[in-house]
Amino acid sequence: MGCRGREPQSALLRFVADPGQELRLDSERRLPGRGAYLHARSECVEQALKRRSLGRALKTRLGPAADGVVLVALASLDQARGEGEGAAP
Repeated sequence: MGCRGREPQSALLRFVADPGQELRLDSERRLPGRGAYLHARSECVEQALKRRSLGRALKTRLGPAADGVVLVALASLDQARGEGEGAAP
């Protein structure tokens, strides 16, 4: 959605809007509702936020905290990746 590239859904982050129009990361891909998929790369996230494409993809008006939810999700994923690289095989 951010860079408009194609990947299998399993390689993307899924976000949903809850009934209060707040954005939530659906890491297990089980939350009900329409989902919006985004690459877990900072350049894709930046493009999606700049173009406001998450709200359009979810067909809703998102709350003011939506950008923060996406950035926190990306940061936590980057942190988890970094911790995994330092672990012994």
